[in-house]
Amino acid sequence: MSDPATPRQVFESLLRGITSGELADLWQLYAEDCVVEIPFARPAPLRYEGLAAMKEHFTNPLAHRIDLSAEDVEVHRTDDPEVIVGEWVYRFSAGGKTAVSRNIQVMRVRAGKIVWSRDFHDHAAVAALLTD
Repeated sequence: MSDPATPRQVFESLLRGITSGELADLWQLYAEDCVVEIPFARPAPLRYEGLAAMKEHFTNPLAHRIDLSAEDVEVHRTDDPEVIVGEWVYRFSAGGKTAVSRNIQVMRVRAGKIVWSRDFHDHAAVAALLTD
């Protein structure tokens, strides 16, 4: 039996799945009792609790309307071996429009599963792509 994925490996799998558009199975990266907080979401902050919420989140049809790539990815270790901080730049495109957003994600991974994360993304930049 192999060791569980490291926090860095889990972060990289999540980012790779999001940027490739292969979202359907990403919920499997999360623990049953996970909590994901997105304080800068618009029009109001979001909080997802539990695996069912993450499964529903990754089946959002709006996600397929946006092409994105991740650049300048950095992963920082912390004093806590379960916690990492990811920083990167998203380049979004949809409907002939483009946007750039810096992102930070603080993530706790235990036994190869995300148990908690706080995701800081520029949701206004994404919303501007989807409006006429």
